[in-house]
Amino acid sequence: MLKIGVDAMGGDFAPEAAVKGAVAAADRIGADSRIVLFGDEKRIREVLAAENCPAERFDIVPTTEVIEMGDHPAKAFQQKSDSSIAVGFGYLAKGLIAGFASAGSTGAMMVGSMYAVKPIEGVIRPTISSLIPTVSGRPALLLDVGLNVDCKPEVLCQYGLIGSIYAESVLGIENPRVAVLNIGEEEAKGNAQAKAAHEMMKAESERLGFNFVGNVEASYLFTGKIADVVVCDGFVGNTALKMAEGLYRINKALGGGNAFWESMNYENVGGTPVLGVNAPVIIGHGCSTPRAIENMILSTERTAKADFTAKLKAAFNK
Repeated sequence: MLKIGVDAMGGDFAPEAAVKGAVAAADRIGADSRIVLFGDEKRIREVLAAENCPAERFDIVPTTEVIEMGDHPAKAFQQKSDSSIAVGFGYLAKGLIAGFASAGSTGAMMVGSMYAVKPIEGVIRPTISSLIPTVSGRPALLLDVGLNVDCKPEVLCQYGLIGSIYAESVLGIENPRVAVLNIGEEEAKGNAQAKAAHEMMKAESERLGFNFVGNVEASYLFTGKIADVVVCDGFVGNTALKMAEGLYRINKALGGGNAFWESMNYENVGGTPVLGVNAPVIIGHGCSTPRAIENMILSTERTAKADFTAKLKAAFNK
């Protein structure tokens, strides 16, 4: 039985949104999967009762503390040892759950990722990534989107490998195309970081085992024509991601809408995976709705079933 851990106390609307999302996800996950809810048992059971959902459909791990958004992530993770996030990571580190998802404190989730499950040996810096829609109909992967705002070329080169393995194993893209986000397609374009990253990825991609196709301009991010995996530092990636989210909100407010624009809705993605650590970890928006939580859980299940972590370990063991 594949067990998927969910922080029932994480997010602006917890536990209601988290539990309602889990109820919806329970109808969509595989027959061999089961959701484990971490949090205030009394409140979890109250929401389940209000949804007319039997509590027996879930495993409930009672906790007594919550890491709030305003808490210092590292201190809270250590001091609130019976919080839903800390206990959830404890289960993940022991292999009692196959993946852990939360819309709670991003900082605390990263602390747990780095110090409870730990980075895979050989990974210089783990990364957080995001799916971005394309008009071709299949998503592309953008990384990093906010964890590491400054990256050395060797870190960006590793992102190419990490992103390629994720795109192939989880997204089902055969031989994914990997590119560096830059201000032009020519090799000589860009700042010192982008030029060095391009040079290193061009030289090392064949040995490392990913399909490097060069630079990609931001104007082609959402076309799907050039790249399936787009590599950049967290400052650039976060800026691009938030610009896309802002354009989606503007377009929706103006009454526009189609399948492409709707795929930009964060609720349909659910969360961003932390890549490069020893177990699947998915972080959702703090304002996540039940729909977003549902998709976050499905993304966690998909990542765990794809055996992405084992494939990444094997690549770095080489």
